[in-house]
Amino acid sequence: MADSIEEAVTRALEDAPQRNFRETVDLAINLRDLDLNDPNNRVDESIVLPSGTGQETRIVVFATGETALRAEDVADDVLSPDELEELGDDTDAAKDLADETDFFVAEANMMQDIGRYLGTVLGPRGKMPTPLQPDDDVVETVDRMKNTVQLRSRDRRTFHTRVGAEDMTAEDIASNIGVIVRRLEANLEKGPLNIDGIYVKTTMGPSVEVPT
Repeated sequence: MADSIEEAVTRALEDAPQRNFRETVDLAINLRDLDLNDPNNRVDESIVLPSGTGQETRIVVFATGETALRAEDVADDVLSPDELEELGDDTDAAKDLADETDFFVAEANMMQDIGRYLGTVLGPRGKMPTPLQPDDDVVETVDRMKNTVQLRSRDRRTFHTRVGAEDMTAEDIASNIGVIVRRLEANLEKGPLNIDGIYVKTTMGPSVEVPT
């Protein structure tokens, strides 16, 4: 095992075979001693990475009025209440949108309609929108979410999340991993004892164990 997170990342980057595409860097997390059939024990968190994800993050905003106008400058798409209702009548289009989008943001007063029209599509995917309160700045919210990853175990002991891209520095990727590890250790029932192992790898490269 590497002596530090940065050393593990360096090995993963150096051992990765050359590819003709830009690979992501991913983290595989193995849990233990948790009953994941109980939803209360599952990992389900959004984490802002200090060094960014290294990838494009697609964000869609449901909004009206001035909020919608401001969102157009930063979001990939802005949808109105009428467009939301149309999606509710077109399950295939709603599923395509959900699969293509990393995060959704919605004005708080639209959340009830989103639940009614898209709840059955977004809910199981863990993609219900982040509510935007009247005092929230939609630009700040979207910019923050561009550097956010979803840590979601569901009922699996092993799950994955993106922590960077191969052209980022090992130091930056290591800082992202450090934030994730600290969050896990703080929130799991038995802290580090519930972590069976963490591994870092590029998309197609070999995995390297991360010290915790």
